[in-house]
Amino acid sequence: MLDTTWPKSGSEEIVGESTALNQALASVQQLAPSDAAVLIAGERGSGKELFARVIHHLSPRRNKSFVKVNCVTSCELLERELFGFEKEAFDGAISGQAGGLERADKGTLFLDELARFPLDLQPKLVRVLKRGEFERSGGTHIVRVDVRFIAATRHDAAKWIAENRLRQDLYDQFNRSSIIQIPPLRERREDIPLLAQYFVQKFARRMNKNIEAIAPETMFALLNYDWPGNVTQLENFIQRAVILTEGSKLQAPFDEL
Repeated sequence: MLDTTWPKSGSEEIVGESTALNQALASVQQLAPSDAAVLIAGERGSGKELFARVIHHLSPRRNKSFVKVNCVTSCELLERELFGFEKEAFDGAISGQAGGLERADKGTLFLDELARFPLDLQPKLVRVLKRGEFERSGGTHIVRVDVRFIAATRHDAAKWIAENRLRQDLYDQFNRSSIIQIPPLRERREDIPLLAQYFVQKFARRMNKNIEAIAPETMFALLNYDWPGNVTQLENFIQRAVILTEGSKLQAPFDEL
């Protein structure tokens, strides 16, 4: 395990030592002990969910649930998934069911892709953020929860507000001082060797292979590719390379990029 992994948090590991990454990690350390709602902004594959899990791990809620809800779905399905529903709320609802909010009570709720949250449901979410209360779909009974909110988005929130697709009062619940911007991999290229070595070790260990080195020409190519899919793309690429490698030196399939 590389000494550069941060923090030492079991399976939650952020690898790197670049200035850009350390600035984001400083915000994590500052915000994690609080109950402030946090918005994590970053491109696809930059590690937003990993950052959210690390914040939860470093928080006083670490021993409670971390519940992920994907906001990219229909309004109807998201309402059921997030707020739960009562018996007979819709055809086929033979019993009531708790949603993500109730499952995350006393813990952390991670909203993946906040900017895609259905507009019609946003007032209901604002109410939870402000007062910690809501009704299940098809119900009238008020349910109260104690939840720490972390949300993520790869979209320009200001643009979505201007286009009336994201409510200003919802965005305002995630205070500007509580927004963490994750840099894309192309802006933290000095972390690529550390990440590549980490992923090689990770997958070689799983596949029971002994890969001791990354050739200089391979590392040069890794450093000079823009990685539009960011860390996730690099991880998938290294996994494929480890699968293909037969000797002790990594064989990278650059024709697949």
